[in-house]
Amino acid sequence: MSLFFDEAWFDFRLGELGLDRGALAVAAGLTREELHLIIVNQREPSAAELACFAEVLRADLVEVTLRSGVATRASEGEANSDARLDDLNARLDRIDHWIEQLSRRERPETDYSSPGLGRKRA
Repeated sequence: MSLFFDEAWFDFRLGELGLDRGALAVAAGLTREELHLIIVNQREPSAAELACFAEVLRADLVEVTLRSGVATRASEGEANSDARLDDLNARLDRIDHWIEQLSRRERPETDYSSPGLGRKRA
């Protein structure tokens, strides 16, 4: 679940582009109610939804992900190292899941999986 959705940042970016939250909902295939659940931290956005948000906002996917709260760090005052490690592992698992979702959605033109890295796919 999202830890903190930076609502003000999203609204500011939308305003700069002359858009409202409805544009995010439409682009991501969400209802306004579903988007509201993401904004109030009741539902975590999927990788595809984050990619749509980034496209609409003309922003970097990493920044959108961070601003949506899915990669928020634990507070600096966190004394329990086991809890911090658990938090890091959970965030890495979510990132791995999003990368897997995105890789199924878009297949890169360049093949980095074999010797001769960076060859164009045939």
